[in-house]
Amino acid sequence: MSNYQVVGIGNAVVDVISQSDDSFLDLMGIQKGIMQLVEKERGEVLYGAMTNRVQAPGGSVANTLAGLGNLGLTTAFIGRVNDDALGKFHEQEMIAGGTDFPNAPVASGELPTSRSMIFVSPDGERSMNTYLGISSEVGPEDVSDDVAGQAKILFLEGYLYDKPKGKDAFERAASLCKAGGGKAGISLSDPFCVDRHRTDFRRLVRELDYVIGNEHEWKSLYETDDLGFALETAASESGLIVCTRSGHDVVLVQGDEQAAVPVNEIVPVDATGAGDQFAAGFLYGYATGQTLEVSGRMGCVAAAEVISHFGARPETDLKSLFRKEGLL
Repeated sequence: MSNYQVVGIGNAVVDVISQSDDSFLDLMGIQKGIMQLVEKERGEVLYGAMTNRVQAPGGSVANTLAGLGNLGLTTAFIGRVNDDALGKFHEQEMIAGGTDFPNAPVASGELPTSRSMIFVSPDGERSMNTYLGISSEVGPEDVSDDVAGQAKILFLEGYLYDKPKGKDAFERAASLCKAGGGKAGISLSDPFCVDRHRTDFRRLVRELDYVIGNEHEWKSLYETDDLGFALETAASESGLIVCTRSGHDVVLVQGDEQAAVPVNEIVPVDATGAGDQFAAGFLYGYATGQTLEVSGRMGCVAAAEVISHFGARPETDLKSLFRKEGLL
């Protein structure tokens, strides 16, 4: 019997959010609308330049688990934080949100807890500058048999592939989960991440049970401008694929079954976490045996909730929103 309905493994990052206009981004040399990795010194400069900082626990998969915790599933997060103020904050917030945090903060860790400086523009676009401290040191020793081996569903973060240790942690978690009868899947993370690890990710599409990505990530994976071709190729190789397209129908394919779920466009207050919460809604449907269409619609409802306010985690009871939409 699986102890956890969903276990995630990924970077444990504290999000530090600040509102800023385009001229500030230009002044600081920040590329708008994308995630960039920064070194420690650059991270300190950007952190110092932020005004009205709001701090929130983050990390893509950690955000998804917070959404699943909101929905009442039993969840655990495999990640690595330092025993510093930000690390303890991340651990406490995950536990408060209902997600187990099996790996204690690393005492006198060699690197500080990871942080992402997020500058939110007036149009809701977010420009992320991530300093990957200790979270990127997550390795196979952080993956315990009890946690990954007892997961009904395992959700992996593509960014882990940026470090050899992370890749090993990922592979160990996936094989433990599969050996225990669970299903393992990945989020492709971002198009640049896909560029860096294309060969590995194509193999994972064939080996894993489900893969979630947006249109840019899928196109990058198959090096094409033709989304239809990319999704057809992926669907012929994978158990279940999901493609989100900003403002357009979400496409889900599993074997012969297909669904296109319409998206109600709303102007985002803060687009942070839209993909992470889409994944939470979708995985809730997947974990509870819903159809492709219902799972996709749950993802859209969760994504719409999170972009209606600042921060990457839900603030409303998602189940009540699902009920309102007739999904439960």
